[in-house]
Amino acid sequence: QVQLVESGGGLVQAGGSLRLSCAASGRTFSRYAMGWFRQAPGKEREFVAAISWSGTYYANSVKGRFTISRDNAKNTAYLQMNSLKPEDTAVYYCAADIFGGGSSSYAGYDYWGQGTQVTVSS
Repeated sequence: QVQLVESGGGLVQAGGSLRLSCAASGRTFSRYAMGWFRQAPGKEREFVAAISWSGTYYANSVKGRFTISRDNAKNTAYLQMNSLKPEDTAVYYCAADIFGGGSSSYAGYDYWGQGTQVTVSS
């Protein structure tokens, strides 16, 4: 069982920045692929970014503004979000793929955090 706990969400003005953190349990965190997804009210959950042994991947809507990273010594994944826009407003979820492949599909992940709210005001 892997537990994921997100933190770092909040209210920010357009153009501002936030850094989300995802703390994971488990002894083999370094083997996991980690992903970030988001869900806005009335919309489906969508892929934001992922990091695996093969590299990092981003949705086109966040490419160049968001950066995914990880610190295996701290069992933590991060999502640095810059130049935030009102359309980035959503609940952000981190997810773990314990087999390490990583995916842009939510079906590719085995464990999910509870989510953290990000609100960007115009």
